[in-house]
Amino acid sequence: MVSNNKTIEKLRHVSVATLATALFKRGLRNQVVQNVRAVSQKGKNMVGPAFTLRYMPAREDRNQLSEFRNPEHPQRHAIETCPAGHVLVMDSRGKADAASAGDILITRLMVRGAAGVVTDGGFRDAMRIGELDIPAYHQRPSSPTNLTINEAIEINCPIGCGEAPVFPEDIIVGDDDSVIVIPKHLADEIATEGVEMSAYEDFVLERVHAGETIIGLYPATNDVVLKKFQEWRKVNGR
Repeated sequence: MVSNNKTIEKLRHVSVATLATALFKRGLRNQVVQNVRAVSQKGKNMVGPAFTLRYMPAREDRNQLSEFRNPEHPQRHAIETCPAGHVLVMDSRGKADAASAGDILITRLMVRGAAGVVTDGGFRDAMRIGELDIPAYHQRPSSPTNLTINEAIEINCPIGCGEAPVFPEDIIVGDDDSVIVIPKHLADEIATEGVEMSAYEDFVLERVHAGETIIGLYPATNDVVLKKFQEWRKVNGR
């Protein structure tokens, strides 16, 4: 489980690829959110507990534009209740032609202190969202007119986002490549292991740039390599 902010801080420095390997070791193979990418690259990780919103196929008689006047509309309500430091994760049925949100709602989410936003659908006004100081991930820009293909139906429930299972308070990590979901009860150990793996990967890259073979180095199967790694850690404070 997540014991404190140290776990969040550790995850800020571990790539999604490395985290995927750590989860794979535990038999979890479907934690990467498929077919989503950063609206704009931020050069740093998005990390935070999940706060979820689920969409379903819209039924025309109950999903007119007039519904957005309702102050309890689940989409609007999610924006106004997502806790600071959390990541709003939306199950938009993988439909990029359905607008999950636009720049005004994402700006409000940013101002309220959210750590980021993820949808397996699309955003309206994606070019403006990319300029905001909040990490945002989607499939591709949605058509500005397709507001009523999906209906926002439920807040903070288990969802599927890009084929990944997401439960409220699971830890979401996004880098400039992709997004991964870490089950809450595994977050502390995955974060610690991820930091260790990242240190070794950095050591490996340094040795490969220096001309070394990957045999015995990656993966580490040579005791001499492991001894060099321990010396490298001392010198580099890792």
